[in-house]
Amino acid sequence: MINRDLTKIPIGQISEFPKNWRADMLSGFLVFLIALPLCLGISLACGYPAISGIFTAIIGGVLATFFSNSELTIKGPAAGLIVIAIGCVTEFGFTGGKDPTLDLQAYRLALGVGVVAGIIQIALGVFRAGILGEFFPSSAVHGLLAAIGIIIMAKQFPIALGVSPHGKPLELIAKIPQFVMEMNPLVGLIGIVSLLIMFSYLFISNPTIKLIPAPMVVLVVTVPLAMYLNVGQEQTYAFNGQEYPLGKDFLVAVPENMFHAITFPDFSGLLTAVGWKYVLMFALIGSIESLLSAKAIDGIDPWKRKTDHDRDMMAVGVGNTVAAFIGGLPMISEIVRSKSNIDNGARTRFANMFHGMFLLLFVALIPGLINQIPLAALGAMLVFTGYRLASPQEFIHMYQVGREQFLIFVSTVIGVLATDLLMGIAIGIGVNFVVHLKNGAPFPSLLQSQITVNRGEKTGVIVKVKDSAIFSTWIALKKTLEGLASEPHVVLDLSDTFLVDHTTMSKLHLMERDFEERQSRLEIIGLDQHQPLSNHPEAGRKKPG
Repeated sequence: MINRDLTKIPIGQISEFPKNWRADMLSGFLVFLIALPLCLGISLACGYPAISGIFTAIIGGVLATFFSNSELTIKGPAAGLIVIAIGCVTEFGFTGGKDPTLDLQAYRLALGVGVVAGIIQIALGVFRAGILGEFFPSSAVHGLLAAIGIIIMAKQFPIALGVSPHGKPLELIAKIPQFVMEMNPLVGLIGIVSLLIMFSYLFISNPTIKLIPAPMVVLVVTVPLAMYLNVGQEQTYAFNGQEYPLGKDFLVAVPENMFHAITFPDFSGLLTAVGWKYVLMFALIGSIESLLSAKAIDGIDPWKRKTDHDRDMMAVGVGNTVAAFIGGLPMISEIVRSKSNIDNGARTRFANMFHGMFLLLFVALIPGLINQIPLAALGAMLVFTGYRLASPQEFIHMYQVGREQFLIFVSTVIGVLATDLLMGIAIGIGVNFVVHLKNGAPFPSLLQSQITVNRGEKTGVIVKVKDSAIFSTWIALKKTLEGLASEPHVVLDLSDTFLVDHTTMSKLHLMERDFEERQSRLEIIGLDQHQPLSNHPEAGRKKPG
């Protein structure tokens, strides 16, 4: 473990590079070991060529590093955008390999969408719209991510078994027994071994063992196993009276020269409603995920540094624009690799740069090794990633926060699975509004806040909120409180509210800590007459009556 002097804050500037490069390079290398297989798997799950995710991670590391001030986040493709990307290429005519010409055209049309979505993200950053990520209710966002996890598992589980999945998410879930019965035994063996390795890491507590990333262990085991089983050799074999195929279709395929894989976008898709639908989805969902990841990593940064979310959004937008222009996937500030970056002792944003450089060197010098990776192993890694997004603990946590939050969470999950991401999050928000009205929030207060600021002689600045303090009015309250951050003592009086929801309570707790770090104090009063909606410390509060 690298010793961290918390009295010296390393800042990711060129002048600090000589002090921190060893720690950052080591962490960048370890993150590269995780990123390599995940980038390949995410690309294929999106319907893009396998090399696309590598392009994105290289650009996210080498380019976006110098635009963002987020010190410890890793930029690259994320499982959370798989559902959007595969939806985009599918609606543009993707055939899943049946017609390579149509698949290439769908891919190029999706790249055109990605370029414009990236430009929109740059504009959002320039015009300081990063705070829009604060609008969405916590339970609906958690529901969105859980639904994405379920979709990823439903789509990747059959691939881990050597079966081609066809159908919508709910149909795929219903077909799971069928996929097991149709499993290609040798390919499925690779997938099952990979799943066992990935899930076994949940039970390993030894930090030395965990220094070796689970995805890399999967590759070390399954690549030789696939060679031994001759999975890449075009042939058929008999098992239990049935014939099963093997061949290169069950292995990753990337060009020997990565520059031959550079593909330029086709912007004609922007002349259609489908094109603009996915521009909106990439820009909106990608920005929300990226902002949430950056905020989460700020919360565990050992040096308590804070990301400029507008600047980070601009960095992600620049990365997305460039990546899509040469054939890459959409990128975000990715949470799992960023958490690993901290655990591995990274100090500054140059760890992100090193991770991108290691990926560049690997695909430039030894691309042949990539072509030996079994698709079943990558599918298993993504099944595990989906499980992490939609784990049983996530459902239990939301139930513990409150039954009304669990209702919002589940409504969003079902809405996404039955429709799409945008409609699903809209359903979650709509259910949230209904719940707030039922809990006593006056209808006008759902979208308009009533906030007054007064300066007391002894108590400092008093901020008073009337009617309700909920997710949809949080931005106004946040701006008010942040504008008073230089004050030594700020009192937030909620005595005149009928309802304070879970989203606001959880964010107020975070803001209390932010004030403490600035050597000031945020005091929350006026909740004595409110009843908590559950025993959770961040549960919503409402006045009886």
